[in-house]
Amino acid sequence: MPAPRSTLRRSLAAVAALPLLAVALTACGYGSEAKQDDTEANAAVGGKKLSTDTVKIGYFPNLTHATALVGIQEGIIAKELGSTSVKPSTFNAGPSEIEALNAGSIDIGFIGPSPAINGFTKSKGKSLRIIGGSASGGVKLVVDPKKIKTLDDLKGKKIATPQLGNTQDVAFLNWISEKGWKVDANSGKGDVSVVRTDNKVTPDAYRSGSIDGAWVPEPTASKLVAQGAKELLDESTLWPDNKFVITNIIVSQKFLAEHGDVVEAVLRGTVATNAWINANPDKAKASANTALKELSGKELPAEILDPAWKSVQFIDDPLAATLDAEAKHAVKAGLLEQPDLTGIYDLKPLNTILKAAGKPEVADAGLGVK
Repeated sequence: MPAPRSTLRRSLAAVAALPLLAVALTACGYGSEAKQDDTEANAAVGGKKLSTDTVKIGYFPNLTHATALVGIQEGIIAKELGSTSVKPSTFNAGPSEIEALNAGSIDIGFIGPSPAINGFTKSKGKSLRIIGGSASGGVKLVVDPKKIKTLDDLKGKKIATPQLGNTQDVAFLNWISEKGWKVDANSGKGDVSVVRTDNKVTPDAYRSGSIDGAWVPEPTASKLVAQGAKELLDESTLWPDNKFVITNIIVSQKFLAEHGDVVEAVLRGTVATNAWINANPDKAKASANTALKELSGKELPAEILDPAWKSVQFIDDPLAATLDAEAKHAVKAGLLEQPDLTGIYDLKPLNTILKAAGKPEVADAGLGVK
C-alpha cells in the first residue's frame, strides 16, 4: 500500500521522513528526540582491521527494528566487524535520524520508507542510499468492536494514525481513497476522520473513547487489542505476496564511498542476524525484548509481545517495488510532489553477500545507482 516520497508539505517538511512505533515501538517514527548511547559495543578481539575503528549505527527501540536490536544485542554484527566497534544511537523519529545521518552523527541507520524517501529527495539525491532491507509487515487496523464490525462501518468514525504523512497515515489515506471515500489529507476531515495521534498516547486515546480505532504499527496494535480492540485488517494482506517494506537499512553516501568494507561487514552482520532470527524465533524475540528493556526501561508483556512479533517478517530484501508504490500513494494523496527516486538504492554490496551465501539476489525496481 502506501508510503510517501519527495517533499512532504507542511508537517511532512518538518518530518523529513517518518517511521513507526515509539518507545514501546513503532515502525515509522514518533517524537523527535534521539537518545544517544555513548557506550560502544565491544569489538571482536583479534578481528580483521577495517578502514575505520568505529561505525555509528542508528535505529529505533522498536520491534520492526529487531535486526538492529538483536544483531547488536547478540554480537552478530560485531563479529563481522572484527576490530571495528559499533557505537549505537537510538531514535524515536525518522526526521531526527535523517538529521543525524546528514550531520555525520551516525553512518548507517535502520529507518522506515517515508523518512528514507524524504531524506533522499530533500538532498536532491545526495545524502543517503538504501543498501538493504530489514523488516516487512507489522501494521494493522484495529477498532472498537462495539462501534465497528465491518470495514464499511469505518465511514463517519475517528481513526488514528501516528502522524501526518507517516507511512501508516499514507497507507490509510490510500485505502480510504480506494474505498471511494473522500478525506482532506492535511486536515484529516471527511468521510472518515483521520486523527493524527502519537503512538505513545494512542492507547489512552482509545481507552477514553476519543478515537474509534487506529491504523498503526506493532506493538501499538497489540496494545489496543489487549485493551479490547479487535483486529479488522492486517495491511500485509493488501500487498503482493503479503509483503511491504517497513524498515530499510540506509547509509550516508560519504561513508559508503570512504568505508565500503565496513558497510559490507555490517550488511554481512544483518544478513546473519536475520537468518538467526528466523531460525530461532523464540530466542530472537526474547533478545529483542531484553534490548528494549535496556533502551526504554521496560520490556513488553507476553500478551503484547507475542502477537506483535508474529506479524513482522525479517528479510534482507528491501522490497523496492513496494517503496515505489508507497511513494506513489503519497503523491496521490497530495502529500508529496512527484519525486525522482533514481539512485536511492545501491544493492550491489548486499547482492554480493547474498550471492556468496547461495541466496537469491534482490531487485531495486529500477531505482538503483546507474
